[in-house]
Amino acid sequence: MTTALNVPTTEFEKKDRCAGMPHRPRVLLGKMGLDGHDRGVKVIARALRDSGVHVIYSGLWQTPRSLAISARDEDCDCQAASMMSNSHLVLGPRLVEDQTKMGRPDIPIFMGGILPQEDLPRLIEGGIARCFTTGVGLLEIVEAVKGSVKPREQRVPGPHPTAQLARDISLLHDGKPIRPDARRRRPARVIGVTGSPGAGKSTLVAQLAAEYTRRAQAGTGKGRAAVVAFDPMSPITGGALLGDRLRVDFNALGEAVYYRSLAISGEDYHALPEIVELIGGAHEAGTPEAFDLLFVETVGAGQNETRIRSYVDRTVVVLTPGMGDAVQMDKAGILEIADVFACNKSDYPGHHELVRDLKDIAGRRPIVETVASKGEGVPALLDAILA
Repeated sequence: MTTALNVPTTEFEKKDRCAGMPHRPRVLLGKMGLDGHDRGVKVIARALRDSGVHVIYSGLWQTPRSLAISARDEDCDCQAASMMSNSHLVLGPRLVEDQTKMGRPDIPIFMGGILPQEDLPRLIEGGIARCFTTGVGLLEIVEAVKGSVKPREQRVPGPHPTAQLARDISLLHDGKPIRPDARRRRPARVIGVTGSPGAGKSTLVAQLAAEYTRRAQAGTGKGRAAVVAFDPMSPITGGALLGDRLRVDFNALGEAVYYRSLAISGEDYHALPEIVELIGGAHEAGTPEAFDLLFVETVGAGQNETRIRSYVDRTVVVLTPGMGDAVQMDKAGILEIADVFACNKSDYPGHHELVRDLKDIAGRRPIVETVASKGEGVPALLDAILA
């Protein structure tokens, strides 16, 4: 009997290992420095998700500051950073320092990778909570993440307003009360972005938030942008892989954009109205400028998933070539809720046919062609959204 080459020798058992905890563990996974390989961290991400953990993956080439911002804004229970050899003794202490500057020195930092045994004591002395060297089992990592979870207090340590906003959102999403003095104000514009899985919603939202920020910094716009991105929660384990924020270049944007990832089942936006008002009111609690533009990115939607329209001011529906013929266009559902159509991946074959079919049903609603991965069409789309 032979074994197929594409079948792993051991399969990680998918089951909820976090049942009965105060809340689902939230862990940030990041790759610091010039490490351009992420296969290993993706294996860890899947194992954590398949154990019931909510995993935020921030992508490659992160700086200590960008990881610290992400861990704070996502209100993580812990963060796990990996890097190439010979950079850990420099980047590790910087990560600890930056996380303190970002207002969340209490979030434990785990470090993994090719870490020489003789360097481990220095890392621990420098504030790293735990080190994982090569050969550590996946279940050991899962247990370490679970061990970082503590019941959430209404107030985070320290006075940082964005850290407190992140905690307020966590509590609301879990259906728990928040501090009574939290200020509320709906942002000037709340934009829903929906569409099928793989349409490029996350990349498009990242580009739109960056374009809005550039205009504000150049003096041609005002205020700050925020993003709330929803991803699906596993119906089997309760875990989730929240990877939308890796499309955002936080190395460049820093704290200019507030970004929060949340896991839901179906279209359960129960806490969204309050979250929207908290984000809009956050500047009154001490942030430099108001969040006056908020993007809400939905889970990859089907034809009948239209509930987001009830929570936002305008809805952008993202489409791509090859989604179907004119008959599909005429079906009731998601296309009806669009205020703006974004034809993304317009460098793909079939985009002319997509635009032609859309023109038959769009009426006066704008149709904007974009290539989100290259930033093409993004300024025109933002203009259509803000019109």
